[in-house]
Amino acid sequence: MWSFGFDATTGATIWAFIALAIFIGLLMYLGVHGTIAKALDSRISAIERELAEAEQLRAEAKALLEDYVRRREEAEKEAEEIVTAAREEAFRLTAEAKDALDAMVTRREKAVAEKIAQAEAQAIAEVRGRSAEIAVEAARVLLTQQMAEKGDVMVAKAIKDVGDRLN
Repeated sequence: MWSFGFDATTGATIWAFIALAIFIGLLMYLGVHGTIAKALDSRISAIERELAEAEQLRAEAKALLEDYVRRREEAEKEAEEIVTAAREEAFRLTAEAKDALDAMVTRREKAVAEKIAQAEAQAIAEVRGRSAEIAVEAARVLLTQQMAEKGDVMVAKAIKDVGDRLN
């Protein structure tokens, strides 16, 4: 073809550049660049919406995390208060049970002491009663013996004493 003093490779490169320039010019004429720009713009806006949504979700997740952290801290504090209250209640109940046990032991000791005193009094009364019975029996036996031995003399003396006293 035409030879402008270029070798074949350089000529092919020039024709490829011309074809590319025509192709780009045709694309510009047909408005493909506008379609591409609209597609890119729509893609950019879609990405921006997704980023905004992701940012909103991140903010919601952060708020939710903060809420859960706050609730956990409140639950831990409440659990600690419950444990403290339970511990205090256990100490109080233990003290009350100890006081009640001490009072019951004191009452039982007093009741046992009263029963012992009552048993002692009853035993003493029984011993006194038995002692009196034995003394009466001993006196009866002694009087019977003495009356058998010296009865007549004692009766005569008693009559004499009564007579002396009456006069």
